Amino acid sequence: MREEYFVTEETAGDRIDKFLAEQYENLSRSFLQKLLKSGEVMVDGRPVKASYKVAEGDLISFEVPEAVEPEIVPEDIPLDILYEDHDVILVNKPKGMVVHPAAGHYTGTLVNALMFHCKEDLSGINGVLRPGIVHRIDMDTTGVIIACKNDLAHNSIAAQLKEHSITRRYQAIVHGVLKDDEGVIDAPIARLGAGAKRAVCPGGQRAVTRYRVEHICGDVSLVRFFPVTGRTHQLRVHAAHIGHPMLGDTRYCTAESTRLAEKYRAPYHQLSAVRLSLTHPVTGRPLIIACPPDFSVDIAPL
Repeated sequence: MREEYFVTEETAGDRIDKFLAEQYENLSRSFLQKLLKSGEVMVDGRPVKASYKVAEGDLISFEVPEAVEPEIVPEDIPLDILYEDHDVILVNKPKGMVVHPAAGHYTGTLVNALMFHCKEDLSGINGVLRPGIVHRIDMDTTGVIIACKNDLAHNSIAAQLKEHSITRRYQAIVHGVLKDDEGVIDAPIARLGAGAKRAVCPGGQRAVTRYRVEHICGDVSLVRFFPVTGRTHQLRVHAAHIGHPMLGDTRYCTAESTRLAEKYRAPYHQLSAVRLSLTHPVTGRPLIIACPPDFSVDIAPL
């Protein structure tokens, strides 16, 4: 499969290895570096090295081998289990853990850990690569995530997500001080090119996020986010859209937010899923699971 990417003014300037890793989140950095080393990454038809800096107007192209579905094996990885019964399991996902296997991440994922812990008791609706998985959070986002142990539970949770009856609460540290203490961001999100990066675009899918400021700590703020919809990178894109990128977010940063991330030594975006409220798929009773935010920085009075 041939991938092509046209570099715009907004995406120019980075080394091509870093640029490709950000645009193609599903491809590992090591895989992209091998392509560059072997001369298979072309810019306007000529091979370039990893140190090449992309410029506006560059047409980047490379060949991605056809994916071969690997065998996903259980792994004895410790899980921070917040709640578990015969139908669902809710865990506190740590920073750096990918939710389900994908190119470059076939081991060490939440799915690998769930397969070891739950044995055969995971829903099969999403296939062999995503057993039990009904929703996702980003690799470096921490916090509550639910997995389903059977198809009945999976269908029920999926329906609740579709009709927005599941309430999700996140906490984040963002750059700057917001103008309003609370509000709603209603801004459509679309994918940029073939990569993983998203942006607010008029023709995108509708995306709605409610927010409330909890604390102001000098040049950063602690904010609660309540996503109404569930678009990829929604909270990070919306935070950046209103001029307050999440501290440590290298994908949706500005020069000033990058400076702040260095000041506070935030190596990744400071975002945690702290609460999930839903209706139990079998008992019909309310199920509310919470955990504290897991930030890498300590900013009083957080």
